[in-house]
Amino acid sequence: MLGARSADTFADRVADALAIVVLLTVALIAAVTFRDYGLGWDDFTHSQYGDLLLKLYGSGFADARALSFVNLYKYGGGFDMAAALAAKFLPFDLFETRRLVGAAIGIVGLFVTWRLGRRLGGPVAGCAGLILLAACPLFYGHMFINAKDAPFATAMAVLLLGIVRALDEYPRPSVRTVALLAVGLGVAFGSRVLAAVAAPYALAALLLIVATEAQHAAWKTTAERALTFIAISLPSLALGYLIMGLLWPWSIISPLNPLDAAEYFDKFFEKPWKELFDGKLIWVPEMPVTYLPHLFALKLPIIMLLFGAIGLAGIAVILIRGRIALNRRAALLALALAVLLPIVLAIISHPAFYNGLRHFVFVVPPFAAAGGLAFGWLFARARFFGWPQIAAVCAVFAAGVSMPLIEMVRLHPLQYVSFNAFAGGIRQAQHNFMLDYWGVAFKQASDELKTRLKNGAEEPPQGRRWIVAICGPQLAAQQMLGPQFETTFNEKQADFAMAVGAYYCEHLKAPVIAEIEREGVVFARVYDLRGIPTPELLTQPPP
Repeated sequence: MLGARSADTFADRVADALAIVVLLTVALIAAVTFRDYGLGWDDFTHSQYGDLLLKLYGSGFADARALSFVNLYKYGGGFDMAAALAAKFLPFDLFETRRLVGAAIGIVGLFVTWRLGRRLGGPVAGCAGLILLAACPLFYGHMFINAKDAPFATAMAVLLLGIVRALDEYPRPSVRTVALLAVGLGVAFGSRVLAAVAAPYALAALLLIVATEAQHAAWKTTAERALTFIAISLPSLALGYLIMGLLWPWSIISPLNPLDAAEYFDKFFEKPWKELFDGKLIWVPEMPVTYLPHLFALKLPIIMLLFGAIGLAGIAVILIRGRIALNRRAALLALALAVLLPIVLAIISHPAFYNGLRHFVFVVPPFAAAGGLAFGWLFARARFFGWPQIAAVCAVFAAGVSMPLIEMVRLHPLQYVSFNAFAGGIRQAQHNFMLDYWGVAFKQASDELKTRLKNGAEEPPQGRRWIVAICGPQLAAQQMLGPQFETTFNEKQADFAMAVGAYYCEHLKAPVIAEIEREGVVFARVYDLRGIPTPELLTQPPP
């Protein structure tokens, strides 16, 4: 036993050290590469929302435009405010700052996932969950470019960690745990009202404790312990509400506003469009109920799917057999439901599905944590057979992780478009699914066009700027092209055309002067239209 304990201690130290190395490595890579990431359809609107929120507070609530700004007032604006504020101090432009702040929040999500897995399964499990998440192109890519869903994923991870810690310390959670729970509630609800999905899995875990204790103790004792837990946890609701109000001021103007936002987002609020799914163009409110499981099976790395599934199955076995402490079983139930319940509820309610999995990035951190638990269990079993078995388990894990890591390097900075080998990679997936639905490849297309013109010492016609016809996010293109260019949607004669590599953009019969390609897939093209009429760029309206 002493030798086993020593081995455990050594493995734990190595796992913790490796986790820190992983976090520092991701932070270093992010610091070097964050300016490589382009803008998408929503960036300008979100940047305006952040600026209006700062003006709301700066004016003492006299400038209330943020409280009715398009539909973003129904979302929290914590990320947008943080980016707008950081841009006032950092030596980068606003949109570069937004990428940097997004990366920083994503790294917080990685850290919280590590602590979540470590809490439930020990240092080895925590480190493995962290590695699985860091090597997930879906999460990593979105943390740079997604102002809504990536920060929400981190916020939900913080909330889940608070719930797990509270359950683990039942019936008397510590002050630190109550504070963490409050922060989780505040930042999650202050990001999106969808955070309410956490209530059922927290309640289910609490009911598991109460129902099980009631079988072995007097109801009075069970009720007293439950009431003690609730009383100690209640301050987290009050503090969480204040944090939510700070990040989402519209939510507290009227007590019913969060419910109004929930009702608003429960219905599809935009003009419907078609997206490519499974090789067919389908109206987004009419996507099949298999949309989410189908895409998760094709978008997540195979190693994450394997270990995550084993982890969830292991949790099910533990819940059935009940051979570990009740508090820990409840915490594991909360973790499993954090992965499964949002997907099940979405399948049942069948909202409009679109833009791949971006609305469900928040289930990826707990799924990675479940995968980490699976690796921790396998590692612990291999330890009883000796170092060769331990090495074999680690080698399989490392080989599996290396595949998405290599893919992420090849796709940089378009990691979020990744599809796994089950889908045939992006080369095959391009015929069946939307890839760069946000048009962020315009960053590289713009850079190539500007470089081409600079190297050729070309200047625009006298008295005007270069005119570029756009098929894709026009405001993003204008920002990335800069003041020497004017963008248009076919209203006037254009010198160039820039188009995303999506089904709704025509392949023009014009000279191609820049092409952004990854693994044989074209994500954006720039055409030279000088001397020819500006052609129609759209085959059908974009989203």
